[in-house]
Amino acid sequence: MAASSESSSGGGSGGRALVLAALFALYVIWGSTYYAMRLTLATLPPYSMCAMRFAIAGSVLFFALRMRGAQSPALREWLAAGAVGTLLLVMGNGFIVLGERTIDTGTAATVVATMPLWMAAMGWFWGDRPKPRELVGLGFGFAGIVVLNGGDGQSLRSVDGLFIVLAPITWAFGSLWSRRLPLPRGAMSTACQMLLAGVGMFGVALARGERFTQPISGASVAALGYLILFGSLIGFSAYGFLLQRTRPLIATSYAYVNPLVALAIGAALAGEQLSPRKLGACVLTVVGVLVVTLSRQSTAPSRVEPALVTTRASQK
Repeated sequence: MAASSESSSGGGSGGRALVLAALFALYVIWGSTYYAMRLTLATLPPYSMCAMRFAIAGSVLFFALRMRGAQSPALREWLAAGAVGTLLLVMGNGFIVLGERTIDTGTAATVVATMPLWMAAMGWFWGDRPKPRELVGLGFGFAGIVVLNGGDGQSLRSVDGLFIVLAPITWAFGSLWSRRLPLPRGAMSTACQMLLAGVGMFGVALARGERFTQPISGASVAALGYLILFGSLIGFSAYGFLLQRTRPLIATSYAYVNPLVALAIGAALAGEQLSPRKLGACVLTVVGVLVVTLSRQSTAPSRVEPALVTTRASQK
């Protein structure tokens, strides 16, 4: 859905200020969620934490939309939202949290940033052949993962590393599949996906036999609250606002910034090493994603994707 010239410019100085505020929120908030998830893992089991986060955020958003007059989705829309939410959140976000048990936040953010590259690669099998520039971008992006896997003592060949690698793949598949599913309209799609994913994550937590074996720290509770309020509710609201007021290229620009923010926060607050190899891998990946995204924006009409996240590099 192409934006009008007024909406693209933000509708005056006040509109531009809101656009800048929303962009800042996405850059900082979604870039910081990796560190927040690491804090929750100190005393909270992975899927139990995710279940609480998305069940609460989804419920709050769902009932807020209903109070504003939004219609309750039909059964087939609930089923579609459940399928997409499972791929994006139960698997995608859940795999990140599992991986962050041993993989540092900067590495996780860099790998997850490859999601648009996986979308381009998978699109090939749906008949959407990559252009030459996109192939170049794919080469840069995946080269970053190869470089990242070569050092820093945290190989992606570990079990937790495998979870991190699988996360953007499930997001990519869920995002592509969502285009063919009858999802609820607007923000109700986000609410339903989070709500159903939260329920599904409780089931995964039970199947994994997760237990609260230690006192829950104040830092973990605060980090969980941050993920619910800022990462989910405010973050997705800012993203939806940007999709309505700006070109998709601007709205999705967080994908290039979040890995750098995550690297900086991990180094400053978690004492993670900013090695030349890690920085080089991050730059290669970001360049690859940027090339692919610019190529697609220049050859396809602008449109708002129906999935909760289509180019999300964090979950954030």
